[in-house]
Amino acid sequence: MGSGTPVESAEPITTVLSVPVGGVPHYVEWVSRSRVPGGGERPVMVFVHGWGGSARYWRTTAAWLSDRFDCLLYDLRGFGRSPLPDPVPEPRSPVFSMEAYGADLRSLLDALGVERAIVNGHSMGASIAAVFAAQYPERLERLILTCSGIFEYDRLAFETFYLFGSYVVKVRPKWMAAIPFAPKLFMGRFLHRPLPNADCLAFLEDFLAADYGAALGTIYTSVSLEAVKTMPGVFAGLRMPTLLLSGQYDQIIPAELGRRAAVCNGDRVSYRVLPATGHFPMLEDPATYRATVNAFLAP
Repeated sequence: MGSGTPVESAEPITTVLSVPVGGVPHYVEWVSRSRVPGGGERPVMVFVHGWGGSARYWRTTAAWLSDRFDCLLYDLRGFGRSPLPDPVPEPRSPVFSMEAYGADLRSLLDALGVERAIVNGHSMGASIAAVFAAQYPERLERLILTCSGIFEYDRLAFETFYLFGSYVVKVRPKWMAAIPFAPKLFMGRFLHRPLPNADCLAFLEDFLAADYGAALGTIYTSVSLEAVKTMPGVFAGLRMPTLLLSGQYDQIIPAELGRRAAVCNGDRVSYRVLPATGHFPMLEDPATYRATVNAFLAP
């Protein structure tokens, strides 16, 4: 076929890449209807997954948006199919800070030749996206934060959370994924509306595959006294149009925490609560999620 305007596919095309960032090969999926990375014909939307997850739970959202955007999905360092460097850092290492993961995202965009993007982060990924926006505002067009918020510091509650979290991360027998009821039981606390068993199994598999150091290290950094001190300033300092979405019945990051974050910056942050959803509104009620995102992205 000759040169000229690229011919678009009727369906999204996923190109799987391994992109070295900080000496670590990062698993990347580029979802597009017209090209592989580097051409610059369309705006780019980047999806950042949450704690214990991977890029794959963003796939249906990316496929829907691929008629307008080139979509970049990737696994964070130490999660999914992106390993940790060798030797493996200790869980308390600064390499597990939100700032370090934000720097990874900048390097990933550099490696793919993406100058500016819209970033959509979920849960811990939303914290990384917000910190990235504070670090590198020139790299963003817009920001979407799904299930994010500001915590109040409670020393006893945080220490209990760390103790429980370290136990959960340490005791993760691989055979859990083979128990028929385990996937839906595992996802029960995260959801208000049920998901298909195959989706629940994928979440459980990602949780079981997460590196111990990364899983524990990001617990220490994403829910911490330091985060309580710094995140209000991060939200207040956002310079780009931002959509912050909460699930009405989210038990992990309750909607009230999202409201606290939104009021830090009333000028640029649009806040919406998605009815009858939990911690994964993009999967629990994709129609409402998509309509809300569409309205935000409209010219």
